[in-house]
Amino acid sequence: MQGLSMDSLCEKANNALSKQSISKYEAGKMMPDSKSLIILANALGVNIDYFFRPLAVSIENVEFRKKSKLGAKQIDSIKEVVKDKLERYFEIESIIDIQSEFNSVYSNVLIQGENDVFAIVACIKNDWKLGEDGINNLIEILEENKIKVIEIDAPNSFDGLSGFANGKNPIIVLNKNFDSERKRFTALHELGHLLLNFDSSINEKQIESYCNLFASEMLISKDVFIQKIGLNRRDISLQELQDIQEQFGISIDALMYKAKELNIITESRYKTFRIKKSQAPQFKEAVEESRYKQEQSNRFVRLVYRALASEIISISKAGVLLNTPVNAVRNQLNLV
Repeated sequence: MQGLSMDSLCEKANNALSKQSISKYEAGKMMPDSKSLIILANALGVNIDYFFRPLAVSIENVEFRKKSKLGAKQIDSIKEVVKDKLERYFEIESIIDIQSEFNSVYSNVLIQGENDVFAIVACIKNDWKLGEDGINNLIEILEENKIKVIEIDAPNSFDGLSGFANGKNPIIVLNKNFDSERKRFTALHELGHLLLNFDSSINEKQIESYCNLFASEMLISKDVFIQKIGLNRRDISLQELQDIQEQFGISIDALMYKAKELNIITESRYKTFRIKKSQAPQFKEAVEESRYKQEQSNRFVRLVYRALASEIISISKAGVLLNTPVNAVRNQLNLV
């Protein structure tokens, strides 16, 4: 998780542990004593309980789809951070006895073209009772529908990923450092990868394009967009797009791309927009400004405090699950 070599770990432990000892711990040839465990926990920034967790999580079908400069160590680090968060998530669900198994009915539909994507979006919006207004707190909606959303502190080269934990639990991982519009679009793009069953004739580039279409349509449907913006526009004012951005939580860049794809504006007009954005810094700043409220995943924390308030777990156990000092947990409990 920390992306450390054994030499680096020795340094972080102030050389209180030898490289040889760490190698034996990793290989299972020797067990650390209590003093060494404390040193390891402090050096790695985890609670001692971390080393004794009974649960194990495997994540499958995970791909880092964005063309990025992430190195092997960064990829391994991200995967381990995700596993750590998921283990604690599954543990609190097990303690409260919550069933989180996900069953998707949408995989029965074979995606062969854009119309199939539109049809799936309509079904999901109907099943999840989303309507055609802007989706308020998208991350909560996903978690209510048994899709775990994990936010991590990651480099800018990482947008997000999706996959399955323990073979049956869908997960979406997001970079917590991005603005709300980017996180919302990424979350829905990854949801597309989880739910859509693509025909074998569709190549990887088309799959990415269809997942982008899925995300855009989930945020604002083509019918609503046309109703708000009209047809056959030559010019669109920034104010119009800002109002839609604030209501639906979708970026102006994504809206302009949607206008091009729906033939509301021409390909040439879209290129003009891109050129203006690249040449005019103030215009670029106005286009890329985030105007939608920030969202985050709260379900895991809520479940921990639910168990704590119900006296199912102790404050110290809550601290371990939340990876938070006991005093901070006690101060936040605030029973009513």
